[in-house]
Amino acid sequence: MIARLVDLARRRADGGADGLWRRFERTTVAFEWGRLKSAGTTEEAGANLRVRHRGRIGVAGTTAVGGDGGAQHAAPLLDRALASAELGEALDVEFPGPPSPPATLPTVTTFFDRAANASLVDLIGIGRSLLARLEREGCRVNVAIEREVTATRVANSAGAAGEYRGTGFGVSADVWRIAGDDVLVVSDAFEGADLPSDEALAALVASINARLDHALRVVAAPEGALPVVFTPAGLSALMLPVTQALSGKAVLQGISPLEAKVGEQAFDPRFSLTDDPLHGGRIASRPLDDECVPSRTLALVEGGVVQRFIYDLETAARAKTRSTGNGQRGIFGKPVPAYTNIVLNHVGALNEVGAQHAAPLQLGGGLLGDIRDGLLVDELIGVGQGNVTGGAFSHPVALAYRIERGAITGRVKDAAVAGNAYELWKQVGGFGDDARWTGSRWAPSVRFEGVSVARR
Repeated sequence: MIARLVDLARRRADGGADGLWRRFERTTVAFEWGRLKSAGTTEEAGANLRVRHRGRIGVAGTTAVGGDGGAQHAAPLLDRALASAELGEALDVEFPGPPSPPATLPTVTTFFDRAANASLVDLIGIGRSLLARLEREGCRVNVAIEREVTATRVANSAGAAGEYRGTGFGVSADVWRIAGDDVLVVSDAFEGADLPSDEALAALVASINARLDHALRVVAAPEGALPVVFTPAGLSALMLPVTQALSGKAVLQGISPLEAKVGEQAFDPRFSLTDDPLHGGRIASRPLDDECVPSRTLALVEGGVVQRFIYDLETAARAKTRSTGNGQRGIFGKPVPAYTNIVLNHVGALNEVGAQHAAPLQLGGGLLGDIRDGLLVDELIGVGQGNVTGGAFSHPVALAYRIERGAITGRVKDAAVAGNAYELWKQVGGFGDDARWTGSRWAPSVRFEGVSVARR
């Protein structure tokens, strides 16, 4: 369908067009309170078309792509996209042509036969195995497993095109302990493009059990401006403002605090941030983006110095620059600039981003030893709400531990942490040796000095 769509659009849209076709097959298994709750497979396919006609942008999407491959729906889809362009934004978007001289797309492994061929019985078996290993007196266990197989094709009227297949596998587990008014939830997850190894599943179990053991004892929360260690999972409140500010969309909206910082020292000199769509074995990896722009590893921050922002074709056109290959689109709606795999590297790291699931070392990544009194944060409540891009945050803790004389003494309740992400990234006390993937982000534990901790 994509070839027919682009061919039709080339003849009717005077400013060109691009399109995407994508098919999903998703198998899910859910265990609730130790029992199998649901299991099944769903399939979906659709196409998205964007046109530039008479100087304006229009977009349309459809899931009517079955049967004859959707050929009969190509013309009506184009009609809707052209109608949308009549009311669309006036924008001079240039669709990229094929490489000159001709070249192949970057090579990246996105498809694994083991994951694609895993049966529903296999997924249920993984779930039952985790339930057995996480079983504990007085606790209830939930497990969710999802396997996804995708196929993607993109093309445009300038002659660029590409296609690839992908697999994704996710396993998450959470253990609940309810004792009176104390509700304790400890969770972790594996995400990758391949079937999880026995070692990865064992690491998931060990990660949950270690944090659960530390959480059984409740202690008073500390107070004041203290050293706080954020685990890889707990870093979201510190990472989200930075990644939002490094989006070209935020720059165009005038809300990025980093807009005028390119080439300047904005963070700790040990801090570097990369967007890496070419890392094999990750769900977000791909050889080209959803707008036919070949993928490349993109240094966003190097040695604390801001290097660049991410753009898709439309934000790049508004900013009068070039797309960085970060265009992402769904079946319906316009493409948007989006990250793939965010990698936090630092001076002293091994510079090897692996596929390990959970940290093989102690909780905190070796950063606790000289902390007289502080906090270890694993999960916060309300991350992503409010004016995130501004950097200021204040969140109650969902799961955090008190550190006294270099050791974890117990879990704290009714506490909150606050600060400004941009200022704290200038006050890094250290990077841990426990780097791991948390979703599409690779990062270690990070220690920050002078974080405000308050009792609630």
